[in-house]
Amino acid sequence: MQFRPCIDIHNGQVKQIVGGSLLDAGNQATENFVATQDAAFYADLYRKTGIRGGHIILLNKAGTEYYEADVEQARLALHTYPGGLQIGGGITAENAGEFLNMGASHVIVTSYVFRDGQVDYEQLQALYKAVGKEHLVLDLSCRKKDGRYYIVTDRWQKFTNEVVCKETIEKLQEYADEFLIHAVDVEGKANGVEEELVAMLSEEADIPITYAGGVGSYEDIETIRTLGKGRLNVTIGSALDLFGGSLNYDKVLSMMDKG
Repeated sequence: MQFRPCIDIHNGQVKQIVGGSLLDAGNQATENFVATQDAAFYADLYRKTGIRGGHIILLNKAGTEYYEADVEQARLALHTYPGGLQIGGGITAENAGEFLNMGASHVIVTSYVFRDGQVDYEQLQALYKAVGKEHLVLDLSCRKKDGRYYIVTDRWQKFTNEVVCKETIEKLQEYADEFLIHAVDVEGKANGVEEELVAMLSEEADIPITYAGGVGSYEDIETIRTLGKGRLNVTIGSALDLFGGSLNYDKVLSMMDKG
């Protein structure tokens, strides 16, 4: 299990939000933490502590008033830690190369590869051809409905018809280097992880998976290690002391596997 840090950017600022609260209307979100430092500060910290594979998420919709401010913050982070961070939010086959040229190791996508609630394999193929499997992370962030975990798109606001399950993962891992999966219903609440989802993910993928959502204690980290059989990487946002929480960054790093 490896720690994968995050830099979430909303309205041009590094923030931690409650995942299900994000709205395009008025660029609103329920905020847990708003940083006084810019994205480059966090990128430099991750670089100095040797933590790779973290994700920058641009939370404003592409084309809206704050999106370019989000991108500018991301640019600062990527220039500070070239090759050390991934980026998602508004990524398309047409612009993905620009983000790689900025210094991202991977681009992260969800909405672009979905249409009418289904995976759009034509769009997925276009992205795959544009950047290659080795630079592509598929975001399968999900919410529970009728006892199953459905992938959600459009900044976690829209349910698709695609369920996070063995069949879906087997199909999509052919195109991606990694999966990023936020448990959206618990994201930003630091009140416990989605244990059912964690256990299921440990069985399915042949490529790395980063789980995010609900970690609020050191015990939650151990739960992910145990139920995830050591196969899942973990992101911690609001609960981390870097973002106003109680979990010490250095202690969290000490709990991870070496190498």
